[in-house]
Amino acid sequence: MENKVYLTEDGLKKLQNEYHDLVHVQREEVKAELKEARSLGDLSENADYDAAREKQAQVEHRIAELEEMLKHYEIIDTKSGSKVVQIGSTVKLQFQDTKEEAEYRIVGKTEADPLSGLISNETPLAKAILDKKAGQTAEVHVKNPYKVLVISIS
Repeated sequence: MENKVYLTEDGLKKLQNEYHDLVHVQREEVKAELKEARSLGDLSENADYDAAREKQAQVEHRIAELEEMLKHYEIIDTKSGSKVVQIGSTVKLQFQDTKEEAEYRIVGKTEADPLSGLISNETPLAKAILDKKAGQTAEVHVKNPYKVLVISIS
């Protein structure tokens, strides 16, 4: 994974906390579960052992993912008073077809939560409005393209 992982300070803390929990708490719990399951005897028909091995694989996979993210992250500057939309910007948009307005914050994909107004910089909407100024219109390239007006940037 050579791509940058864009994170806010809060997002970085969350990933670091998750990593710490996985390495120092969950990994140890899984080791104990495996030890307990092994003590029950025949591993070939031991559902507890199989479940513990599966959990171990999931924990180790997530640890590896987090290690890669934490190697390649870049902090998003959320305090900049930029006059153009960039990663970290909070933008107020008006959808030109419906005239509805919405506010979104553009974040990296690891922090995206559309229901909370956090959209990934990799979404078609974010790609369309990046580098736009307030007052500019952008076309969002999706199956049914639509236009949005950038009302404000903060």
